Amino acid sequence: MQHLEGSHIRLNKVTREWVIYAPNRKRRPQDTHRSSPPKLDRSQCPFCPGGTHEDEKIILELPRANGCGWQTRVIANRYPALSPMENTARSSHGIYLTMPGYGRHEVIIESPDHDKDIPTMERSEVELIVETYHHRYIDLMQQHESMMAIIFRNHGQRAGASQPHPHSQIIVTSIVPQQRRWKEEEAQRYYDDWGRCLYCDVLEFEMKEQTRVIAENDTFLAFVPFAAKVPFEINIAPKHHEADFGSITDREKVDFAAMLHEILTRLADKLNDPDYNYTINTAARYKAEEPQVHWYCQIRPRLTTPAGFEIASSVNINPSLPEWDAQFLRE
Repeated sequence: MQHLEGSHIRLNKVTREWVIYAPNRKRRPQDTHRSSPPKLDRSQCPFCPGGTHEDEKIILELPRANGCGWQTRVIANRYPALSPMENTARSSHGIYLTMPGYGRHEVIIESPDHDKDIPTMERSEVELIVETYHHRYIDLMQQHESMMAIIFRNHGQRAGASQPHPHSQIIVTSIVPQQRRWKEEEAQRYYDDWGRCLYCDVLEFEMKEQTRVIAENDTFLAFVPFAAKVPFEINIAPKHHEADFGSITDREKVDFAAMLHEILTRLADKLNDPDYNYTINTAARYKAEEPQVHWYCQIRPRLTTPAGFEIASSVNINPSLPEWDAQFLRE
């Protein structure tokens, strides 16, 4: 069987879910240790100015507001899950289907300051992070084989963060995961029934009821979903219909950065800076202009651990009511 040593993708015949295998990521230093990795100081950090990342090609760099040095940088992930050197040709292995691990995997260094996280940044610095997201999203989605881009941030060890220096990542794939297709199909069914975007209707109801709303500005709403899977799960979504993150306007970038900064600051202040993951969930390439798809940012704190029932059933048990969580973060 080909590609056993390199990155490749296999299809689960039972669930129709793709699984990415990236053996080279086992070479990451933290993957050889089961205990908590030591916190690196500036002299050891690969993302600090003068760090080892500067030996690699800088894909994008945005300057500080005062023009002195860089504020954000984008580099290729040293241990990528996917590689642009591969292709998208499918092949069979008995009854199974596999393909090379084609894609791109980049790291977005959010600040030259080792200890400055989003809640402690100036609002203008968060705006540059969002601007960097948008730059790379537009460029990567113009690549011929790119079908979907996922921008995500892992904060804390329980969330899978491998470096304490503030950073995000973007992975671009030539496949659309089953979970994403399922959400698109549910949205399509709702649109076929009612002629309206499901997400727009959710936003309208949440703004009317207000019990799960945490904060809002002119163009974005932050709220705890009615059926949140985990405590303090939060969605940040544009109030008007927008399927593709790539369509965000300059005004929306500013408002999204402001909302992201406010919500992460509330989490840090009220929940003692919990580990969390956030993802920007946007349309697959072929759905970018569809009337039923709506992009949003999902934040999931790592406050609980899935146990046997959750693993066996895929049904989460949430010990905290969404209305309670929203009130606690709102007050």
